[in-house]
Amino acid sequence: MSSSSTWNYIPTNDASGVSRWSFTCPECGHEWAPEVPLDAVQEVRDSVGNVLQDGDAVTVIKDLKVKGSSSVVKVGTKVRSIRLVDGDHDIDCKIPGIGQMGLKSEFVKKIPR
Repeated sequence: MSSSSTWNYIPTNDASGVSRWSFTCPECGHEWAPEVPLDAVQEVRDSVGNVLQDGDAVTVIKDLKVKGSSSVVKVGTKVRSIRLVDGDHDIDCKIPGIGQMGLKSEFVKKIPR
């Protein structure tokens, strides 16, 4: 979900009488309904099945090439204060020596607190 989208209340005309909510793109006006209920939260899990949360610390379990660079994120790199986001790369983080980037949760393991 984009933070720049707006919510619209759309009354229904069908026999069920159920009203619904939808997203509206502020740039083009395209409308779409959310696919999941507003209170449903997607669980993000690491490579071994631990549930990840914002602010967790993780370690990288595989050497990862950085696109557009000759840099490599090495196995064992510790990343602190992750932020969970929607999308293919579901972790936003700052990696020491490389900078801000997105990671897939399948390539990290949660560090116990």
